[in-house]
Amino acid sequence: IVGYVSQIGRVVETMPYTSLDLRGIDKNPLPTPDESTARRMAAEIDLARSDSDSLGGVVSCVVKGVSAGIGNPIFNKLSSRLAAAMMSIPSAKGFDYGAGFEAAAMRGSEHNDIFIADSDGIRTATNRSGGIQGGISNGEDIYFRVAFKPVATLMQEQETINKAGEVVHFQGKGRHDPCVVPRAVPIVEAMSALVLADYLLIHNAYKELS
Repeated sequence: IVGYVSQIGRVVETMPYTSLDLRGIDKNPLPTPDESTARRMAAEIDLARSDSDSLGGVVSCVVKGVSAGIGNPIFNKLSSRLAAAMMSIPSAKGFDYGAGFEAAAMRGSEHNDIFIADSDGIRTATNRSGGIQGGISNGEDIYFRVAFKPVATLMQEQETINKAGEVVHFQGKGRHDPCVVPRAVPIVEAMSALVLADYLLIHNAYKELS
C-alpha cells in the first residue's frame, strides 16, 4: 500500500503511477515520487503561507497484491467501503478510483478493460476499473484518489457573523498548517489497510465455512 501526493493547489503530477518510481517518495521534499514535482508543490505551499492563505490537494494511493474475489457485489462493495473510509478523514472532499471522473467523458469501448490470458493467468490488458469490478477485486492493482480541501483557518482577516447576527472580522491565531495534504498520506494508507484487513478476514472465514 503506497500513498503519495499527486496534487497541491494547481501543481499536478500528470504521470500515471505505473510510470513513477514509488520507491523514491521518502527522498523528496514532499511525499511524491518525482523530485521536480515535489519541489514545485513545496514552493506552492510556501507561497500560500506567505499570503497567509491555504491550499488543498489530492492524495493518490496504490494497493498491490490483493487477490481476486475480495468484496461484495451489492452491499458493502469494496469500492464503497474504501470510499466511506477515505471520506471519514477530516478535510476529505472527494474520492474516485480507476479512471474515476474521467470515465464520464469516455465511451464504453474506451473504458472497458479487456480480459486476456498470459503467463500469470487471466488478467486485464488495461486497468481503468482500478482493480475493482462490480464491487469485487479482480486481482489487478487497486488505485484511487482522495481530494482534500484547503485549511479553513487562515492567518488573514475574514468576515463572519457573531451570535448576535452582526458582521464581524476575525483572524486565525496559533499554529495552523497552510496545507494538510502531505500529512494525510499515511492516514490514507492506514485506512486502506484497515478496510482490506477486514475484507481478508471475512473472505478467509467464508473459505473455512465452505
